[in-house]
Amino acid sequence: MDKFFEITKRGSNVKTEIIAGLTTFFAMAYIIFVNPNQVTGFTEGLTSVWNAVYVGSILVATIGTLLMALYANMPFAQACGMGLNSFFFVSFILPQVISGGDAVAGYKAGLVIILLSGLLFLVLSVTGARQYIAKAMPECLKTSISAGIGLFIAFIGFQNVGIIQDNQYTLTQFVDIHGAIKGEGGILTILPALLALLGFIIIIVLHQLKVKGNVLIGMAVTTALYYVISGVTPSFDMGQIGQSFKDFVEVGLFAVFSKEAWSLTFNPAFIGGTFSVILYVIAFCMVDMFDTIGALYGTATQAEMLDANGDPESLNQCMTCDSIATVTGAALGTSTCTTFIESASGIAVGGRTGLTSLVTSICFILCLFLAPLASVVPSCATAPALIYVGVLMLGNFKNVDMSEMRFAAPAFLTLIMMPLTYSIANGIGIGSIAYTLITIFTGKFEKKDVMVAIVGILFVFKFCFITM
Repeated sequence: MDKFFEITKRGSNVKTEIIAGLTTFFAMAYIIFVNPNQVTGFTEGLTSVWNAVYVGSILVATIGTLLMALYANMPFAQACGMGLNSFFFVSFILPQVISGGDAVAGYKAGLVIILLSGLLFLVLSVTGARQYIAKAMPECLKTSISAGIGLFIAFIGFQNVGIIQDNQYTLTQFVDIHGAIKGEGGILTILPALLALLGFIIIIVLHQLKVKGNVLIGMAVTTALYYVISGVTPSFDMGQIGQSFKDFVEVGLFAVFSKEAWSLTFNPAFIGGTFSVILYVIAFCMVDMFDTIGALYGTATQAEMLDANGDPESLNQCMTCDSIATVTGAALGTSTCTTFIESASGIAVGGRTGLTSLVTSICFILCLFLAPLASVVPSCATAPALIYVGVLMLGNFKNVDMSEMRFAAPAFLTLIMMPLTYSIANGIGIGSIAYTLITIFTGKFEKKDVMVAIVGILFVFKFCFITM
């Protein structure tokens, strides 16, 4: 095992890798339940699709993460991408729901788009085009991607437990503690937010005291406090497992290869015609590609697993794993699979090899039969881990040359637009556009900047024609 995963060579050990794998799993276990909710949009009457996507999501996370473990030997996990799953619902299922059409048919047509985008993704990976695109990004963007993802991860953590709340005037606000105290239910209504903040402090204190496993310990303590204070009893209802598998086989599994699905895809009533099909395929492929590039650069930077050129080790293998997982996901009846930024939580506790990913993938496959156990860890326990990772990753921004505005401005836009637009890809796209325009108008544009200019142009088209 040590020789295969190069554990000692990378300065790690089996215990650390196992803890890292568990940490990554619990940080991203929410996707098991969130993905089917996002794909179906909480729409009533789509129980069969929900069940199919639920099983498919677990299987594709298992397969994708296992590929990262055994082929790439990197501590990265994969699962269905947030944002892309919502885009799937809005593009293919919601129009049918609104018009009173066949939402299941819209789901099957959407799977064909995912398959085609995954195949395009795979071609770009195998030919090395994706790797070339990633390496051609200017240094200021590469550096800011990691920091931007840190902010994004922290924002997700803050939002998941209500530390950051909606506000009709300012869009967001800090959790309303005063209002909770005066309102019905009292302080317990914001218990997750308060416990998450406490959990974060616990993780930081343990970090300062150099306690190994600080993140996992912090999550465990927060989980225990949540159940003790709230009085909530964990649920272990196993009754729906059989029906989930039945719907998966009948509705989701290999539905993308049916004659009906392809006929629906090119039917204007479902997708909008051939031009729309092409546009959707490119859009899904682009967002998946740059989400992956961003996640790989961000997490590899955090793990100090970069080569002499500042690019992630095993970059091509990681991208190939990602594209294969997306194609597999379409075959299994679920939305686009991508490398998860929550992988940084496992890296933060020392994960450095594919053994971390192997442990995470084992946890996912167990969820096919023990799904309720994954829901035992509340969001208030995983949020502190995400916020902690955000702190660690934000430190990478110090490497941006802030004295040169030509680099500082695009880097800042990349950094800030990721959390504000809730998209890694959007941050990279906006940063690329800014970098290109600034270098052109200041006479600094060089041959090596052609690729980032092409990326910027593609995102201009994406912003103009696709709402995501």
